[in-house]
Amino acid sequence: MESKNVFSDEMVVGFDPGRKEKSLSSLQCGLCGAVSGVVTRVVVQPLDVLKIRFQLQIEPTSKKAITGKYSGIWQAFKLIYKEEGFTALWKGHVPAQVLSVVYGYVQFMSFEAITEVIWRTYPASTGPKWKPVTHFVSGGLAGCLSSTVAQPLDVLRTRLVAQGEPKVYENLFQAASKMYANEGIRSFYKGLVPTLVQIFPYAGLQFGFYAFFKTLWEMSIRIKQPDPYKPADVEESLVCGALSGIFSKGIIYPLDMVKKRLQVQGFHEARESFGKVQKYSGMLDCFKVILKEEGSTGFFKGLAPSTIKAGLSVALIFCTYEQCLMMARGYIHDDDVPVSTSTSPS
Repeated sequence: MESKNVFSDEMVVGFDPGRKEKSLSSLQCGLCGAVSGVVTRVVVQPLDVLKIRFQLQIEPTSKKAITGKYSGIWQAFKLIYKEEGFTALWKGHVPAQVLSVVYGYVQFMSFEAITEVIWRTYPASTGPKWKPVTHFVSGGLAGCLSSTVAQPLDVLRTRLVAQGEPKVYENLFQAASKMYANEGIRSFYKGLVPTLVQIFPYAGLQFGFYAFFKTLWEMSIRIKQPDPYKPADVEESLVCGALSGIFSKGIIYPLDMVKKRLQVQGFHEARESFGKVQKYSGMLDCFKVILKEEGSTGFFKGLAPSTIKAGLSVALIFCTYEQCLMMARGYIHDDDVPVSTSTSPS
């Protein structure tokens, strides 16, 4: 008797009602998301440091300008290495890594749960026509939830990356204690409003674009996965993930810029060596001041390293996540894997 694949060949990101085996729980999906966050953060942290340095620079970042400290990716790399050492490219890595674990866990756990709820409410939501829309909404909601939970870690990471020499904060715990003592508990949630305004479309676009590009990939290239226990096609995950990251980041970048500026408010003593320091009273004021003093191009400072980082990180996140899901399903449901057998009449 020929074996039949009783598993769906649909995308493994998000709830799939066509999967015949017991699906992983939301908590197990969250663990896979945490693993993907750890792997990705190690690789992209230097680009994140560059992005934040560019975003916080008031002066122009153009190579023609002579007033700004940083004027290009390679120039910034060399200058940070010269002034602060090689390890400076991983400044803030500890809180960033903890952030990645917490964010990845909550995001993918809630994403899987939300897509299942939507499917039970509207079964057609998992079809090719509606899947990008479903993933956009689910990804946006999951992103808001995970961002709220991880916001204090994001603020700590930004401050550790933003400071120069001599350091104001020596480590994560000292930063947290000083912030609490000097600025209060609200300091850990600075920039939360622009974060939530930014994260819904950003996370939603990431998942939506990923679903869209995966659908295009399978329609045009016809690469399918007949065996759910074999690793998902790495090239497909990397290409679709990179495209979704680049498109998503380009669309919401000004909001990310404003968020970073607000997160370092009250932290001016550590920014003086980098150039001019600006104060903002809130999100709208930040938009107005940047537009007035830096022009419309001011909203896109650090776009180059940010876009590179976004494409690389989203590609790694989805690829690693899918690989983890595949291995987990193969391990948990190993006894359920159908095997090819031939039978003869007794």
